[in-house]
Amino acid sequence: MNHEKVPHEKLRSITHLILDVDGVLTDGTIAFSDRGEESKNFNVRDGHGLKMLMRYGIEIMLLTGRISKAVGHRARDLGITGVFQGAKNKADVLDEILESYALDPARIAYMGDDIVDVPVFNKVGFAITVPDAADYIRKKAHYVTAARGGSGAVREVCDMILQAQDRWKEVEARYGIE
Repeated sequence: MNHEKVPHEKLRSITHLILDVDGVLTDGTIAFSDRGEESKNFNVRDGHGLKMLMRYGIEIMLLTGRISKAVGHRARDLGITGVFQGAKNKADVLDEILESYALDPARIAYMGDDIVDVPVFNKVGFAITVPDAADYIRKKAHYVTAARGGSGAVREVCDMILQAQDRWKEVEARYGIE
């Protein structure tokens, strides 16, 4: 697939954006204090993009293999209630999400950056990765962002979805950027 051209037709029907955390919402760095407390850095523009998507009815979920208090705090801060941490097999957890929420996988966009995300890529309607993902990951994605994880990649996707769903003029009007 041509990663230069965004397939707007696939984005028009997206109802859910599911995100990996490390390497997508963050730059993939995990810092530990001397007491073993974990910290992560999240991009404020990514967060605002997610809030904009939610305002227009797109549900956001987080699906991560790690368990982190920082992820829980960030999700609460953004109003994200669908948080699935400690997912050893993300494809199995996705299947559980699809069943319990009665979702159509074709209407889900998923953003991940590592080999554990590929089985999820194979099940969703729109698979997204970041430019610093391994080549074999980028080849499996429908779209590769220009921005890196933790540096606006999620916001890039949020803006694309809003544009594809003809919401961008409303966004421009709301923020006075017409």
